[in-house]
Amino acid sequence: MKNTIIKQKTLLGSLLISALVTGCNSQNTTDKYITRTTKLPVVADQTIITPQISSEVMLSPSIAAKQHKLRERNKFELRKEIKAKSRYMRQAPLHFTSQYAPIYNNYAENNIQDNEKYAHYKSNSVMQTAIEPVSTFSIDVDTGSYSNIRRLINNGSLPVKDAVRVEEMLNYFNYSYTASNQNNTPFITQTEVGPSPWSKGHHLLQVGIKAIDIDEKELPAANLVFLIDVSGSMSSSNKLGLLKKSLALLVSKMREQDKISLVVYAGASGVILEPTSGKYKSKITNALMHLRSGGSTNGASGIRLAYQVAKQAYIKNGINRILLATDGDFNVGTTDFNQLKNLVEEKRKTGISLSTLGFGSGNYNDHLMEQLADAANGNYSYIDSLKEAHKVLVDEMSSSLKTVAKDVKIQIEFNPSIISEYRLIGYENRKLNKEDFNNDKVDAGEIGAGHTVTAFYEVTLKSSDKNQIDSLRYQEKQLISDQKSNELAFVKIRYKNPDQETSKLISQPVYVSNIHSTVKQTTSDFKFASSVIGFGELLKGGQYQKDFGFDQIIELSTNARGKDTFGYRSEFVQLVKLAKSLKLTALQQ
Repeated sequence: MKNTIIKQKTLLGSLLISALVTGCNSQNTTDKYITRTTKLPVVADQTIITPQISSEVMLSPSIAAKQHKLRERNKFELRKEIKAKSRYMRQAPLHFTSQYAPIYNNYAENNIQDNEKYAHYKSNSVMQTAIEPVSTFSIDVDTGSYSNIRRLINNGSLPVKDAVRVEEMLNYFNYSYTASNQNNTPFITQTEVGPSPWSKGHHLLQVGIKAIDIDEKELPAANLVFLIDVSGSMSSSNKLGLLKKSLALLVSKMREQDKISLVVYAGASGVILEPTSGKYKSKITNALMHLRSGGSTNGASGIRLAYQVAKQAYIKNGINRILLATDGDFNVGTTDFNQLKNLVEEKRKTGISLSTLGFGSGNYNDHLMEQLADAANGNYSYIDSLKEAHKVLVDEMSSSLKTVAKDVKIQIEFNPSIISEYRLIGYENRKLNKEDFNNDKVDAGEIGAGHTVTAFYEVTLKSSDKNQIDSLRYQEKQLISDQKSNELAFVKIRYKNPDQETSKLISQPVYVSNIHSTVKQTTSDFKFASSVIGFGELLKGGQYQKDFGFDQIIELSTNARGKDTFGYRSEFVQLVKLAKSLKLTALQQ
């Protein structure tokens, strides 16, 4: 009898301890969001696990009384512990219990991508030169689409088509444009023409721009405002955690004459650090590292405050720029896309530019980040790793901060006696009307020190039998003078100096004699850029690529890596190989 009682007491104690642990951990950890008003477990008698005593065992009244007393005492202890837990949670800072902090681990990558925002742009159509011989567009030095695609592929999923912007993939890489600068302009222009690797009978026309480089030691004094999203949605390590480490890299490059301010926003906005000299690196870094996330996201409020701070510390003839670091999930205050664009378009008149640095996944708003930077005379980069942060903020610091030409537009007139059709590859959201080219009131893209900008056209020579559109029956015959009959196209570029509002024009012809007869004769840059285009077009569905697939892209890019100082081209080859494997896996499923 004594042994039976001891066993029953042991069983009772184990079950009560189990009940206590179960009760204290009864918060649902698989909820989609951690809410500010988290509901605590309800303590009721029926929720307490009590030992089930076998009917075969008869207990004396004294033992039964002791067991009942023990159960009641443990109920009291359980209520007491939950009450203490409740008191702690009510007093916790908002950044621990924000209702805007998604638990991303509960999503599959495909679901994460479904919740992200991308703009849809229809791919450029094939144009007949006889009807529309002129093509006009604004340059674009953004690179965010490529690094975002890399993030998606490395996480195990192919990107949705709208996440792919071919021009940003092209411009992620540098090219060795070597044309001489005879016009004393802030950049040089180079063209190259060769056969299309994916479409027999078609050619590619490459237009490249290389901005003059400026040593970082010779950069003018900088007035930088770090505008940081510290809302609850930024709580994950690949958001605020990576953001702080990334900006700390830029802080390490600042000089005594440079000034850094720190503005944050969540449900409200505030100044964490007034303009501080770059020589006080520890002070700036400490302010960064102590940031915590919590609350909703009033991005518009933060933008307004950042412009105020930048204006107060404005440096004449210096660099005045806001770096907006966020996932783009604005959910309170001004959230309308067009109103936000109008806000930064108005503020850019102050001479202060705004660049965007994108972080994270799940609720990422690529559309807003790209368009805000474009409207604010800035650049858009997506930071998927500390390595990418080093590329954008350290290796390419001069390009990211110092503008050498603004409102840069390109207009190309194709010779209808040589070219029958053409198609601009990418730049769908940068196309301009013909009349916009000479209108200095129409905004266009900026180019930073050392930046390269690359654009490609796929063209069909009139001598080719590979036209994609039937010839017109009643088109007028084009009469071209003998002097211009050897010209394939005429390239015109307009730009403004950063401190001026009147544009300047430079131009140059592209000659038929410069057409390479084989892909092998083209430069490594031409071949590698062609492989990047091929990959981008393939990810978007491969409408114009026929049989040019992953294997052909891998072969072309592998043999065209050239001088790959930082390994970005080799990384591209590996990315294409991984994308191929993901595609095969998807087909097998």
